[in-house]
Amino acid sequence: MRVKYSIWFIISLFVLVLLVSCNTNEDPAPENETDEQDQVEEENNSGEDNTNQEEDPAPEQDLTTPEEDTGDEQTDPEPVEQPEEELEAQYEISSVWSVKPLTEDANEKVALLTIDDAPDTYALEMAHTLKELNVPAIFFVNGHFIDTDEEKQVLKQIHEMGFEIGNHTYNHTRLSTISEEEQKEEILSLSKLIEEIIGEKPKYFRAPNGVNTDFSTQLVKDEGMLQMNWTYGYDWNSDYMSEEAIADIMVNTPLLSNGANLLMHDREWTAAALDDIVIGLREKGYEFVDPKLLKLPE
Repeated sequence: MRVKYSIWFIISLFVLVLLVSCNTNEDPAPENETDEQDQVEEENNSGEDNTNQEEDPAPEQDLTTPEEDTGDEQTDPEPVEQPEEELEAQYEISSVWSVKPLTEDANEKVALLTIDDAPDTYALEMAHTLKELNVPAIFFVNGHFIDTDEEKQVLKQIHEMGFEIGNHTYNHTRLSTISEEEQKEEILSLSKLIEEIIGEKPKYFRAPNGVNTDFSTQLVKDEGMLQMNWTYGYDWNSDYMSEEAIADIMVNTPLLSNGANLLMHDREWTAAALDDIVIGLREKGYEFVDPKLLKLPE
């Protein structure tokens, strides 16, 4: 009986020791869990920090190129337009309105082309024809043909193509029939208008119908313009109001001679015949004098 109790006692003691031992081994567990949680939290925090770092926008790069730099920068100055160099005069207008050489070197066999009543309808077309043929000319204009913006633009185009612009009075009024004050207005008002359009005053003057007065002659000279009439012209005559007729007479007239001052007008038949007129005169050995080479009043 004692032996039985002893065995039971030993078993109970062993169980008790075992239980105590188990409790002792389980106590550190919360510390390990805490450490693991702390480590997870640290890793999470570290992850959050990295996430925040990745989400922070990168600093903007300055993509401005030197050409786009809006700061103070040096720019090349705009080129200054140089005034056109004046050519030395080689010809003058004679007392009979022909072109006369001033020097021995100047070619005598020349002709001067002039076109009156511009720019009515065909002046720009005629300018293009002459430009293609490399022929200089003077376009004598009237004020009533440059009243509108469109007409002013046409005149500007003709001038920018290299042609000289002349004064043919504002209203094409015969000067001998009006007062001196009216003559002055006819001439000066047109010169002013031409200057407003092309940027320079006209250097040449031709009176309507070739009729000058003592007053207009002196006024034109005082204004520094070269007065001229012509040697011959036919396109105002009904006998020559066709392309074939005007082309033939302008080249084959007996009035053609060295220094001839040719009168033509802004007319359909003249515009159509212009290239034949130029070619015909060249075939006869004539060159076309540049109006810039004409001597102007001093």
